[in-house]
Amino acid sequence: MISTFRPALVLFGALTLATGVLYPLAVTGVGQALFPHQAAGSIIEVDGKAVGSALIGQQFTSPEYFWSRPSATGPMPYNASGSSASNLGPLNPALTDAVKARVDALKAADPANTAPVPVDLVTASGSGLDPEISLAAANYQVKRVAAQRGMLPEYVQKLIEQHASHRMLGIFGEPRVNVLALNLALDGKTPHTR
Repeated sequence: MISTFRPALVLFGALTLATGVLYPLAVTGVGQALFPHQAAGSIIEVDGKAVGSALIGQQFTSPEYFWSRPSATGPMPYNASGSSASNLGPLNPALTDAVKARVDALKAADPANTAPVPVDLVTASGSGLDPEISLAAANYQVKRVAAQRGMLPEYVQKLIEQHASHRMLGIFGEPRVNVLALNLALDGKTPHTR
């Protein structure tokens, strides 16, 4: 009987060491070496204080800021347990009600805006953590943000263009803008990443 258990225990110990210790250490080391900014959480700092991450969306509800996509982690405080599938099924009446409430909130914040509301402002991303919005969603909010801040819409539009990320290799993804970086630029703050 011991001859049966011994190989099983040795194999269990070897696999535990390989998959539970060596592999995680190797992946962490490679991540730290090749992608140090992302491995450290892509933390954005202003004046030496962490204000967020470039990889995780935050909720903004003040009319003088660009609003992000609805987040599965909020509203506040940040709740990492919410980082899972965040959209309800398309036939679920709760989704219709939630989207209608979000459209109403956007229209209440800017009643003069008669443009169609971009879908990414009223639906969460698959992870519920997306820190970026489409350029259409940013452009939809330009007049409201400019009016609230007493800025020219052209200046706000220029900030969007300066902070826009374009398609990777010209074909992958959609043009987008990081909401936290854009809002920090509106405040005239220079973010630093660590």
